[in-house]
Amino acid sequence: MDPVNQELAQYSDLFMFIAALIYTAAFIVFAVDMVRSSATIRRLEVELAEEAEAELARARRDALVSAGGGGSPIAAESEDLVDEDMAYLGTRRPFANVAVALTILAVGAHAFAVVSRGVAAGRVPWANMYEFLTTGALIVSAVFLLALIRKDLRFLGTFAIGLVVVMMSGATIGFPTPVAHVQPALQSPWLAVHVTLAVLAMGLFTLTFAMNVLQLVQHRRELKLASGQLEGTGGWQFMRMVPSSTSLENWAYRMNAVGFVFWTLGPLITGAIWAEEAWGRYWGWDVKEVWSFVIWVVYAGYLHARATRGWTGNRAAWLSIIGFACIIFNYAVVNVYFPGLHSYAGLPE
Repeated sequence: MDPVNQELAQYSDLFMFIAALIYTAAFIVFAVDMVRSSATIRRLEVELAEEAEAELARARRDALVSAGGGGSPIAAESEDLVDEDMAYLGTRRPFANVAVALTILAVGAHAFAVVSRGVAAGRVPWANMYEFLTTGALIVSAVFLLALIRKDLRFLGTFAIGLVVVMMSGATIGFPTPVAHVQPALQSPWLAVHVTLAVLAMGLFTLTFAMNVLQLVQHRRELKLASGQLEGTGGWQFMRMVPSSTSLENWAYRMNAVGFVFWTLGPLITGAIWAEEAWGRYWGWDVKEVWSFVIWVVYAGYLHARATRGWTGNRAAWLSIIGFACIIFNYAVVNVYFPGLHSYAGLPE
């Protein structure tokens, strides 16, 4: 077995750190965009309301009751700035564009760090928890950028890139692992297929988690608007630049369906094949196998309930969020505290 390329490994660590810094900057700019958008919307609504009141006063003064412009403030309060197809309606967001550019730069540095780590070790770069988490963060940010090509998901930037920053920080602080060769049980071509599909699934589930959280917030806002409890100039105005809760749910459902296919093919099917090759059985009730199946059951239940039982709205969102919570438990708790055949965290004893 060839020795580890320590120089390339150091470059990998350096570019991983650089990527984390750029992601943090992108997250901050996305957050600034969210705050500025809220302030801009609030200012425009105040101006529109003042103009409408002045016009109404002039109309009354001129006795043109039938032409009174009293409807303008209501339209200004209720009209959202993004349609159901996630297309923004004439809004300019320079800060969001800068944040997207920073994210592209971060993904480039991140991809180099992941690839160079694999080349330095002479294997696929996702054989321990540090590598799995950093690769998962790369998948989340890359899927976010790819989705931007077809749909304007800039409203999701603060939440998606925020999760990426958390994943990068967790990998660096919680699971630091030097570049090294893997133990014999992991020296199999099934490692690439099995873990790649799992990482892709986790990346999609992370994005849908962010969308489901936004869906819950947007649904509550919509109820307040419908009941008249929320004024147009009050509340979290940034949510007017977020699609409706129904649109968010539909897109989360589609992405969850794709992630579910990846999870079925990865942790379950290819995992069972690899287990038979390594240990002589397809299923052994190992704790990691059990929790992988639990996650599959939760997302299968979510897809089935939404498609056939009419589980829409908040119930579907919460079921999807529970599925993601199971993934976090499986990764952060089962891998660390439950001994088993899948104890490949790479952490020091």
